[in-house]
Amino acid sequence: MPSLIRFFAVVAILAGLVYAGLWSLANLVQPQPRDMSVTIPQDRIGK
Repeated sequence: MPSLIRFFAVVAILAGLVYAGLWSLANLVQPQPRDMSVTIPQDRIGK
């Protein structure tokens, strides 16, 4: 039983670290806006 509790504790700590990393990426990192251009082939314009 103690090994099962230890396993769950390790899984909970890893899940908390992943959650903290995703939260920090979502809330603290600001994306840089930039222009985007897409070239469309001529044969697709007429259809």
